[in-house]
Amino acid sequence: MAAEEQLRQERNQFRDLIRERRSALRLSLKDFAERAVDPVTGERVRSGWIHRLESGEPVTPPQLPELRALSKASECDLEELQDAAGREFHGVDPVTSASGEVRAFVRRMERMTPKQRRQLASFLDTFVPGERED
Repeated sequence: MAAEEQLRQERNQFRDLIRERRSALRLSLKDFAERAVDPVTGERVRSGWIHRLESGEPVTPPQLPELRALSKASECDLEELQDAAGREFHGVDPVTSASGEVRAFVRRMERMTPKQRRQLASFLDTFVPGERED
């Protein structure tokens, strides 16, 4: 039963990430949706879709333009959203590495709070700059 619970939590990672970031930014659904505009195509993510996502209702999985828009609105790295969406909507484990050490490190990061992850990412950027969508 513990493995089932962990899978369910992993499968909700994307919706939880969006909900937590919107809350942390203190944005209403409307304000968040107004910020959710893909800088490349101009495509928007509507507040109704965000509401259905956050409340656990079925939604169409986001494509790259929607992910870029959500990245902008949530102030999250695009890669983080892509990984979370892949896991939640397609059951894809984004962590592939021949190194057991790297996989163990990633599993430990999953237990961190979003704030702790951002702090760690900032620290890691001092050694190996990350790629960000700005």
